[in-house]
Amino acid sequence: MPITIQQIAELAGVSRGTVDRALNNRGRINPEVEEKVKEIANQYGYVPKRKRVKKTTSKSVVKLGVITQLSESPFMIKVNEGIRDAKEALKLKDLEVLVKESNTVDENVQINQINELISQGIDGLAIMPIESEEVRFVLNELTIPVVTFNSDIVGTKRSCFVGLNNRKSGRVCAGLMALMTGNRGKMLIITGFFSNSVCNMRVDGFVEEAKKTFPEMEIVGVHSSFDDEDEVKKIILNALETYPDLNGIVIASSGQNGVKKAFSELKTKKRPFIIIYDSTPDNKKLLRENMADFLIDQDGYVQGYKPLFILNNIISQGIEPKKEFMYTKISIRTKYSI
Repeated sequence: MPITIQQIAELAGVSRGTVDRALNNRGRINPEVEEKVKEIANQYGYVPKRKRVKKTTSKSVVKLGVITQLSESPFMIKVNEGIRDAKEALKLKDLEVLVKESNTVDENVQINQINELISQGIDGLAIMPIESEEVRFVLNELTIPVVTFNSDIVGTKRSCFVGLNNRKSGRVCAGLMALMTGNRGKMLIITGFFSNSVCNMRVDGFVEEAKKTFPEMEIVGVHSSFDDEDEVKKIILNALETYPDLNGIVIASSGQNGVKKAFSELKTKKRPFIIIYDSTPDNKKLLRENMADFLIDQDGYVQGYKPLFILNNIISQGIEPKKEFMYTKISIRTKYSI
């Protein structure tokens, strides 16, 4: 029997996570430790799990698992539509798709969902992963191909990622705000959950671009709304009380209806410039009613549809994706283009 990661870890005197980083060249490891781990692996004939998996012809139906998060978010309407259409199309290829939904960003819930799908015998997994060490460890232990979509998780052996280049979208957002404000002014950023890597990368992209290209932009706060519109309203009202000269507001997550609630309560004709994300019915309405200036959109349908076909190609034909990052288009919308 081939040596396992646990056995290599014991021989090298390191953790399983360190062994995984060394064998998969993930960095963040002492070069001497990495060399020692690889020497042990070579000496004892370590074979990665994916390479040890043998396809059998006795199994007539291939099972694919799908795990989503924040399932009640309006953005998920398009994602779920893509998943459903892919599921119907793959029925014709003798593939079964099992879907697990969650409205939380709870890592324990997601780990339980992964384990449930594994117990049901899935051959591949498409997942919107939660950024956590525990989820990362579980994914790296799987012996089946994994494709991430919408959200990604670094340091895993997943085959590829399908979704928006969120960091780049944040830089685009900063550029749009600069166009409206003359490259200067006080900016408020509202995100959803700080554990949501998608929103975090949008915020990081905005902050990086503002500091690099628009030094006269001042970010006065980054606040979590938990994707709740009443919390968005509260954050905006509090910010305007502290900074009555606030120039711009970016909402990098859900809860955008809080914008309308806040300015309806203020009853003011003038408001800061506002940029929101995702082309949902409510967000389009905000554009039409002049409650927002720009909307940054992503192709949620493709994010839901494409991963299942990538997994099918890997499992049924042995065709790995040509690119690690399959980014969907960044679309910029105004009230004139919806």
